[in-house]
Amino acid sequence: MSPAPRGTVIVALIPLLLVLLLLGINVALYGDAGIEGANQLALLLGGGLAALIGLRRGLHWRELQEGMLKVVGVAIVPMMMLLLIGALSSTWTVAGIVPTLIYYGLQLADPAWFYAGVAVVCAIVSTAIGSSWTTAATLGIAMMATGAGLGMSETITAGAVISGAYFGDKLSPLSDTTNLAAGVCGVELFSHVRYLALTTLPSFAIALLLFLAIGLQHSGNGAIVQADIMLKALTHSMVISGWLLLAPLLVVILIVRRVPALPVMFIATLLGSLLSALVQPDIVQQIGGSDDWLGMYRGLVQTIVGDSQIETGHEFSNELLSSSGMAGMLNTIWLILCAVVFGGLMEASGLLGDITSALKRVARNRTALVATTAGSCGILNLTAAEQYLTILISGRMYGDLYRQHGLSPRNLSRTLEDAGTATSVLVPWNTCGAFHATALGVATLSYLPFCFFNLISPLMSMLYMRFNIAIEEYPAPQESDAHR
Repeated sequence: MSPAPRGTVIVALIPLLLVLLLLGINVALYGDAGIEGANQLALLLGGGLAALIGLRRGLHWRELQEGMLKVVGVAIVPMMMLLLIGALSSTWTVAGIVPTLIYYGLQLADPAWFYAGVAVVCAIVSTAIGSSWTTAATLGIAMMATGAGLGMSETITAGAVISGAYFGDKLSPLSDTTNLAAGVCGVELFSHVRYLALTTLPSFAIALLLFLAIGLQHSGNGAIVQADIMLKALTHSMVISGWLLLAPLLVVILIVRRVPALPVMFIATLLGSLLSALVQPDIVQQIGGSDDWLGMYRGLVQTIVGDSQIETGHEFSNELLSSSGMAGMLNTIWLILCAVVFGGLMEASGLLGDITSALKRVARNRTALVATTAGSCGILNLTAAEQYLTILISGRMYGDLYRQHGLSPRNLSRTLEDAGTATSVLVPWNTCGAFHATALGVATLSYLPFCFFNLISPLMSMLYMRFNIAIEEYPAPQESDAHR
């Protein structure tokens, strides 16, 4: 594939601005329902315009198509993860795993510190397993349900889940983005983690203070009554047992042992189906429509692939425990597919290169360099729609510039995480944003203002550089020793 010709940054921004304009109109007209087709159309129109610009520059359609297909391949694993998360969420609900987490959560949680507690627990789990997606899709779902039972805001709860989940996604040595950022910058993994902690820990501390301040304003009187009603509804409608919590414990063990996420989600789904049949057979047969083995089979299949409902005798609990299986993820998968098509055409046509090259010219001093790196990460999260591409492209693009400014590569790897990893979940059509919105049941733009940790992280990187706080010069002592 031949290199795309260069053009002006104004032309390069036109497809992106078109997408943003159409998405804004969709929010006004359709609200959260924009994910059912309107947002996908906006991305396809933006991609079509990018392709037309590329053709006008002299590129052949085959080159554009190859670039598009290359990027689409990156999204296959996230899309498969979404299908399995849909199946896992449904099977764990019917099996009683999620209701058990809700049951104990309602008894232990206090509205005053609930949001801060959610962020801390998700941070611990995410650091242990190295995956924000798995944390949100298992523990996060239970936290959302527990918060609903306590009468807490679902948007703030989602922000707390994501803040905690991305703390671990950034700092855990098991995290793929942590390893990727360190690798692309040529930094030793634990050296990267220690340096990243200098900005990550203060960012998370500020986020916790904000969550605590919001929680302290919450009155718990009505929440206690609602929680008691839910507890009775859960215990009277299905088996609640602490033994069921061995299932999420097994998931944690598998991921800590470095088993890849897709096999873990598949095993967890099978385990959820087995427990559904053994522990909650009446509910499975109710979903299947008959009380024989055929009803059991139909119930398990329906739970995995389609809508399922647990009847508790309490309307709010019924709504809370309803699931949509794999089918519920299809709109998000459609959105991701259209987003990576848009990103692939932007890259193949050379428009993405024009935008990033223009940003590089702004980096005239150290503070501007970090700000420019953060800006590039934001634009790549908007256009490439995949955090791995954001980290890879930005890491390769700015490596030499950081050295020219006398900065250790650890400054770049830290900025990639603070600005690239942390902000990917704030873009509705990015694989991360689309995934978490679907898993938690809250639209990306709704939870965005409350993702305090994710919003603070890139600002912290720029603040450290501006005031020369914990900035490592190049070559660093350990780097000099390594070359001797």
